[in-house]
Amino acid sequence: MVMQQRSVVRDESTVCVAKTPNGAMLDHVVAGPRAWAPATLSPQQWTLDLPEPARAEITLMVEQIRSAPLPLLLRHPDQFQLTACREFVTSLKRLLSEETGLTVVNGLPVEQFSDEELVNVFWILGQLLSKPVATKWDGTMLYRVTDTGQSYGQGVRGSATRVELSFHTDNAFGISLPDYVGLLCIRPALSGGVSRFCSLYTVHNELLRNHPQLLGRLYEPVYFDRQTEHADGAPKVLRASMFRYHEGQLSVRLQPGLIRRGYEIMGAEVDQALVEALECLESILDRPNVWIEFSMQRGQLQYLNNHWCAHFRSAFTDGNEPSSKRHLVRAWYRDRGKPTYEG
Repeated sequence: MVMQQRSVVRDESTVCVAKTPNGAMLDHVVAGPRAWAPATLSPQQWTLDLPEPARAEITLMVEQIRSAPLPLLLRHPDQFQLTACREFVTSLKRLLSEETGLTVVNGLPVEQFSDEELVNVFWILGQLLSKPVATKWDGTMLYRVTDTGQSYGQGVRGSATRVELSFHTDNAFGISLPDYVGLLCIRPALSGGVSRFCSLYTVHNELLRNHPQLLGRLYEPVYFDRQTEHADGAPKVLRASMFRYHEGQLSVRLQPGLIRRGYEIMGAEVDQALVEALECLESILDRPNVWIEFSMQRGQLQYLNNHWCAHFRSAFTDGNEPSSKRHLVRAWYRDRGKPTYEG
């Protein structure tokens, strides 16, 4: 059925409205590889080893980069011979789009590369997956995920701190969602920083079976705090639905904390249906039978389908020296639209 969306906006000029079709509610349980659970998912289904021909191409590529320096963002796959890498990333994208929505890549020859050479490899390979897009409103393309010493709050993303990050999808509060999220691990934390992943098709199945009325509320519009990722004077709040089903694909904006903060900014009361729906959703995400756990190591690459694969990060502790701080690099990709943050 087509959702009849209630209006939650009292003054349309104070919010940014996501211009997406309402679509229909996904009204049947989804089976198959997208709706996975830990009991049915083996590591072989979400981890990939770089084949030797791709490793050889990457090694040669780094040698060419050393001999002919160029600013990172000017690097493009067409500048190198990457036939095996292209075949590998085609297989990777099929996993992300049609199967698990998650993959971790092993096998980069990290002992041979510097930190920045690893970043170059990450940037070039990502362009074989999809079009890189800005990860911040200021146009940042590669986002350094490390503890900046700031406190998580309005205008400070959790990824810039060492706090626990509950299950979320990236840029849930933005106008345009990234289709895919990529991460490169340059250095793991001294302790903690463990990742969890879950399929939101599995979560949706649980809500549909046991809490269909609450699920319906998640298809209606809510407020999101935009985290000051916008032009000066632009609305601080986004209006969009958390769940959307369009052209056979589930797409979820998962950031419950930023929804609650969005209502605070608007001075609006969270309706009881939404209160109960968020609490129910969070209780399902807390269950170990819906998520898998993983700790990234130096040189590993991680890619997610950002529409329906959610991720979590535990709090972490760094070493005492700057050179021992947890350091990851994140990139976002979209198959369509402009490369700007708002798309």
